[in-house]
Amino acid sequence: MIAMLTGELAYRSPEQIIVDVSGVGYRLQVPLSTFYALPEKGQVKLQIHTHVKEDAIQLFGFSSSAEKELFILLISVSGVGPKLAITILSHIPVEDLALALSQGDIPRLTSIPGIGKKSAERLVLELQDKATKYAISTSLDLTGSSAGTGADVHQDALSALVNLGYKEILAKRALQSLKLTPGTALEDTLKAALQILLK
Repeated sequence: MIAMLTGELAYRSPEQIIVDVSGVGYRLQVPLSTFYALPEKGQVKLQIHTHVKEDAIQLFGFSSSAEKELFILLISVSGVGPKLAITILSHIPVEDLALALSQGDIPRLTSIPGIGKKSAERLVLELQDKATKYAISTSLDLTGSSAGTGADVHQDALSALVNLGYKEILAKRALQSLKLTPGTALEDTLKAALQILLK
């Protein structure tokens, strides 16, 4: 089982990254928080969760042990698969998630796409005690940027938002309201669009 990877960042997008480790490319799915923390190129070191299914082996990468631990807790809940767990971690910092779970903050949890009231209540019921024990401290580097043309950034951001569970028409409206200019960072675009969509 792969628990950690250190290598050269060969490809990065909001949906997936590829890490080159001694000539072998590992494809990882990552939450947006980890994506924001990545450099455009160079060496990366990521915590890994290896998810084994009957027909596939999937790798999920995280910038911190706290993210990985919460991901594992989330997928232990009935009805929460890896994709939904990644969506949750993409929309709420690990400290806030642990707090929301420990305090039973249903409104905060239901503000996340894909989480309805019943799902939020189930998360709190199954994880409240475990989340209360967490003393999470993370320091994500959000200074990395991925600049490109306005059109490139728009397409990448749209693809990321749709993968996070937003309807394409709503994601397009949010992005169009941002009035993108050439050189806009993808990370900044996603953050701004998410702020609009979460209102």
